[in-house]
Amino acid sequence: MRSTRPLRPAHSTRHHTLASAGIAVAAVIGVVSTMGLATAVSASAYSDATPQSRAVIAATNPAAAALAESVGDIAAEAVTTLTEARGALASAQTVTADIAASGLDLGVETTLDTKAIRGHIDRLSATDPLPLLFLPGIAADASAETERVTTRTAELRAALDEALAKKAAEEAAAAAAAQAQREAEAAAAAAAAAAAAANTPEGAKSTARQIASSEYGWGAGEFSCLESLWTRESGWNYQAYNSGSGATGIPQSLPGSKMASAGADWQTNATTQIRWGLQYIAGSYGSPCAAWSHSQATNWY
Repeated sequence: MRSTRPLRPAHSTRHHTLASAGIAVAAVIGVVSTMGLATAVSASAYSDATPQSRAVIAATNPAAAALAESVGDIAAEAVTTLTEARGALASAQTVTADIAASGLDLGVETTLDTKAIRGHIDRLSATDPLPLLFLPGIAADASAETERVTTRTAELRAALDEALAKKAAEEAAAAAAAQAQREAEAAAAAAAAAAAAANTPEGAKSTARQIASSEYGWGAGEFSCLESLWTRESGWNYQAYNSGSGATGIPQSLPGSKMASAGADWQTNATTQIRWGLQYIAGSYGSPCAAWSHSQATNWY
């Protein structure tokens, strides 16, 4: 099986290329020193020539052609390095601004020093007055600093993204909790409103009619008897109380505490009293009309 080597980072590759270019420049300077200004002028003409003309120059003046090729390669590498450095600086400025705008504590050091890369950009942007021999070294330093800034920018961007995701999750959880609280409060308010409505005489009658029909199968005729019975007993008032006997609530339970078997809220909830009263009627008389007949005959049930 053929082994593979890990790819070198782009900036590291360029740094190596620029270092090699430094050696090439030294050779170029040697050529210029040896062959003189006329060769350099010929090299300039070569760089501006058409491909066909370059072929002629390369055949007749190979030293000038080699010089022009080397100078062109060095300049192209420097331009590429400058472009990458500017891109790294822009990304660094963006992530720094985004961190500041977020107002979040990322839990890590957020300083990103761009002074060095700015200096490299300035030097690469003003290479015309510099000796050619210095250019590869300047570009190599810029490439190394670009790699450092790019790596640091990526680290900060990842930390910011994580902090933003955490904040979004916390806000979503808080919103869900607030919604659940609102829904619980609305349900409690609805239940309270329903209980309050059921505690009125008309509300109590409506509740009794529904329970009598759904749970006991008693129709309108039986409910008419029930309505007459409890109108006589309490006027359908859940707070009714007979001070003489102690009978309590809509069904006039004696004592009132018997209604606790239907619910602990028997003193304040008409529905609880109604449920107990219907159970009592069903168990003692079989139906509301039978209970009403007994009440008419004896004045109690």
